Amino acid sequence: MTNSMTRWAVAAMAAATASFSGHAQVDETISVDAERYADATWDRARGEVQARLTMQPRMQEAQNVILFIADGMSISTITAARIFDGQARGESGVENLLSFEDFPNSALVRTYDATRQVPDSAATATAMVTGVKTRTGAISLTRDQFVDACVEDAIVPATLMELAEQRGLSTGVVSTARITHATPATMYAHSISRNWENDSELPAYATQLGCQDIATQLISFDHGNGLELALGGGRANFLPEEAGGRRGDGRDLTREWQAMGRDYVSDAEGLRALDPQSGPPVLGLFTDSHLSYEADRDSAQEPSLAELTGFAIDRLSGNEDGFFLMVEAGRVDHAHHGTNAYRALTDMQAFDAAIAAALERVDLEDTLILVTADHGHTFEIAGYPVRGNPILGLVRSADPMEPGSDSFLYLDQDGQPYTTLSYLNGPNPRRPDDAPLTQEMVLDRDFQQRSAVHLRSETHSGTDVALFANGPRAHYFSGSIEQNTIFHLIVEAYGWGVDEVE
Repeated sequence: MTNSMTRWAVAAMAAATASFSGHAQVDETISVDAERYADATWDRARGEVQARLTMQPRMQEAQNVILFIADGMSISTITAARIFDGQARGESGVENLLSFEDFPNSALVRTYDATRQVPDSAATATAMVTGVKTRTGAISLTRDQFVDACVEDAIVPATLMELAEQRGLSTGVVSTARITHATPATMYAHSISRNWENDSELPAYATQLGCQDIATQLISFDHGNGLELALGGGRANFLPEEAGGRRGDGRDLTREWQAMGRDYVSDAEGLRALDPQSGPPVLGLFTDSHLSYEADRDSAQEPSLAELTGFAIDRLSGNEDGFFLMVEAGRVDHAHHGTNAYRALTDMQAFDAAIAAALERVDLEDTLILVTADHGHTFEIAGYPVRGNPILGLVRSADPMEPGSDSFLYLDQDGQPYTTLSYLNGPNPRRPDDAPLTQEMVLDRDFQQRSAVHLRSETHSGTDVALFANGPRAHYFSGSIEQNTIFHLIVEAYGWGVDEVE
């Protein structure tokens, strides 16, 4: 770093410090040893520049596409997860990168749906897998499709899974949520309501019209030769009430699946006993409802998201014509709804591990990997904490002009400490008679970050989400795009052409 650069950097730092402290004047003649501020960030920046100068887009068609979706992964969630993950290894965290953050292409995705500024997972996932923006709560239907969607031979938007199967590709869906939950359901089902996960949830008019519940649609999915695997939670939606399930029609869909010569597994041991390279289609339902949060998971009962992803890729890769796979970290969203940042971030670590497992298995010359979210949350990082401060902790800072100086605890206008992480709304507002927060309290895995607006459950946000892309035609994914554009770009990456899917 040259002396002129050093003087410029120090002046800028002094200006920022003065502004922060309320002092307007800056002495630009401050003399500081250049080596004191020369660190790895300069070299790191030059490395990022060089990577972009030498970047060569892969122009060939994609043979395989893996769509990774972390439900509720706002940009602030990515930042917090990056820091949390780095701090778990004893680092300050800010220099860390998640496995997908060095992908060469990225975009901002606009998430509003056809009826709301702030969307739900059904509408946003529908946009990504059908190319159509629909109403909140609808599963792979157009905005105006209601009862007409249940009639025989109804014309509904084709999903990426259906299109892939019709072209001879293998397909799979993996989720830490119920496999009949909103995001995974959009891959194989068409439903007026995301809540119709089993027949007991169907209103009388839907039953009379012949509407099928989502679990039944998974079992009866018959595009191409049918999907190759579905792995997640939600077993109760496939079992009759007398077997501990939620179905009122008496059907055991797991037995019906097996009666077609397919494999069914209900625990990690069963999955690990299967040949990952070949075999009949697999249905894996490891819990009655959602899979456990990563922080609470029993590995003897429930496979990790990385293990499920690895199995899926190994199994689908046997098709020379290619595959389409969707992998969802569904419980990031659930932890955010409860304003429990610890579980949101540990599930983000599990999501990142799944992407790393995929990168170990695929060739980016023929496999396009996309990492994105369906929507964000009202989760935020704020308060001027010192670099290296625990991301889950109380906000502490230090004098930026005196490196190594003792840190001090920030207090709000009421004289109370507060955390770096918080939510705009949710179930845990600060009340006048609350005891002051302590570091021990806020670092507890069950701590619920405080919210400004008191609601029973924290809500989604309407902000843009990020998308990261690597592999053939990844350069298509750039700039600011509509969420349903993702579908159309995947179609182009496969080389199918719009005329083939309209």
